[in-house]
Amino acid sequence: MNTSTDKHFAQRINNVPPSFIREILKVTQQSDIISFAGGLPYEKLFPIEQIKAASQRAFTHHGTQLLQYSNTEGDLQLRQWIAARYQRQNLSINAEDILITNGSQQALDLLGKVFINKGDAVVIENPGYLGALQAFQLYQAKFLTVSIDDNGMDISQLQHRLASNNSKLIYTVPNFQNPTGISYSEDNRRAVALEVAKTDSYLIQDDPYGELRFSGEEKSNFMSLLPQQTILLGSFSKTIAPALRLGWMVAPAAVMKKLIIAKQAADLHSSSLAQAILYQYLQDNNVEAHLERLCRYYGQQKIVMENAIKRYFPKSTQVTNPEGGLFLWCRLDKKVSTSALFKTSIQQKVAFVPGESFYTDNIEKNTMRLNYSGASPERIEKGIRILGNVITSY
Repeated sequence: MNTSTDKHFAQRINNVPPSFIREILKVTQQSDIISFAGGLPYEKLFPIEQIKAASQRAFTHHGTQLLQYSNTEGDLQLRQWIAARYQRQNLSINAEDILITNGSQQALDLLGKVFINKGDAVVIENPGYLGALQAFQLYQAKFLTVSIDDNGMDISQLQHRLASNNSKLIYTVPNFQNPTGISYSEDNRRAVALEVAKTDSYLIQDDPYGELRFSGEEKSNFMSLLPQQTILLGSFSKTIAPALRLGWMVAPAAVMKKLIIAKQAADLHSSSLAQAILYQYLQDNNVEAHLERLCRYYGQQKIVMENAIKRYFPKSTQVTNPEGGLFLWCRLDKKVSTSALFKTSIQQKVAFVPGESFYTDNIEKNTMRLNYSGASPERIEKGIRILGNVITSY
């Protein structure tokens, strides 16, 4: 007897589609496919030998304790290490302000659990990060979108959204935004903070790419502009290794109490083994040199992709100009549907993400997100050439 009908499942899960990117990644595991789809770090830059050595040293120092249950908040030394980095940025953040999570994606899920009832309003960038859309959709949020451009959020739209609705959360990726790669200007950040300060909403600064800057100047953290209303998310996935599944949250004390309860109910705690290995790696190695290497390489890969787009894509193509992060955002002629292009390009062994996946309204079907960090320069050149041929034959 088949009982797997929709009536057996919660309404919230029936209304959430699978992640387009996660589904694509099943296909792109094939070695002959050139993938610009996922937000993948470059595998050849993973510190494999250093992590092996850190694993051995962690077991030598801690023995069987590494395999035991641990506390919900996370490894104290790791949280102190994260706090110290923020303090060097003149942010007043301490270890007790930090919760270790299973990647920053779990942080989004915990925020949904803590804040969102069915129909609650969440202000979100348009286009916005697909993982956040999916996480908040699960809790049946009502999305209020705000357009972004090269400078950041449209302030007049933000004012309208905040004035007309009682939004609990404002979700932002101000550094090398996913999917567009843009960064909020200093003036835009201050304008956003000014508007949010007029409300009792919390602003989420999701910052998985902030340390991957290869040009331009650092901008203010919302935690410095809006300390009592900012929830800050970070991740080691893009800087060390995604498989560790370790991220973190920084939140005001009242919010942190609720987040800890939600995490206790979700998984008790993040892997104490992974945390110990990561902390040992951070102690034993020059992390700044590793980050500099990543930034240097990703900056080169971005230039390779930009130059290939100039050669092979139509001259009318508009491309963002990120100062860091992992993505370029392309806007093609309005007649072009990138979803239709994808069906052809994947047959040609090249994958990307059609832009409409990142919209909840005002969908621009002629857009696409391209990841430049996960492929070698040679594969970037070849893949963009193939993709350009697909576009010009559309």
